[in-house]
Amino acid sequence: MNRVAFITGGTRGIGRQIAITLAKAGYDVAVNYRAENEDLTITKSEIEKCNVKCLPVQGDVSEFEDSENMVKQVIEQFGRIDVLINNAGITKDTLLMRMKKEDFEAVLQVNLVGTFNVTKSVIPYMMKQKEGRVINLSSVVGISGNAGQANYAASKAGIIGFTKSLAKELGSRNILVNAVAPGFIETQMTDVLKDEMKEEIKKTIPLKRMGTVEDVANVVKFLASEESSYITGQVIQVDGGMLM
Repeated sequence: MNRVAFITGGTRGIGRQIAITLAKAGYDVAVNYRAENEDLTITKSEIEKCNVKCLPVQGDVSEFEDSENMVKQVIEQFGRIDVLINNAGITKDTLLMRMKKEDFEAVLQVNLVGTFNVTKSVIPYMMKQKEGRVINLSSVVGISGNAGQANYAASKAGIIGFTKSLAKELGSRNILVNAVAPGFIETQMTDVLKDEMKEEIKKTIPLKRMGTVEDVANVVKFLASEESSYITGQVIQVDGGMLM
């Protein structure tokens, strides 16, 4: 029986690449999405090319009931969840002086509360299995902060604290909890940056390049595997040495 991974926000960018990378490693994959779109069709097709099962589950991670229902669907289809990857996230960037209260709250609700909602729904099943992996997508700005991203940085810093606390709670149950903190990664989100800005960013990175979605997905694959069985409560930066 294949191991099962559930990825939130799994239809584009880093989430899609994580889903495909784990599918290539032999995992059956459930991917969460909010609305039917072309990205979902492409992602499902890429996963199924790997001769594994793909289950799309629709829902909003910021809603606890949606999160519970999605997890129940995955359990009904596959019978277990071995790896949870909390990847779903949004940005609403602006300086604090201009930031609307609802934009601060929306980012926290999706990024941080969403991570809580899905994790809380999955953990009882992992405890019953007596094993599991939870991998949370944070960000280097959750460590360093970033002007114009007070809401996003706060949510990603919260994920780090959540990760470490949960690792201490669940270690004795053989459930490992870690976070991955990407730096500047080439995605649709960074495609909007002007070329001059990208070049300036590269100058701040010792490896002199932006990361790829594969760079992040390969670290997630390692943390999901048996090779990481003595690693928990850690935050692994995938940033080309930008922050150290």
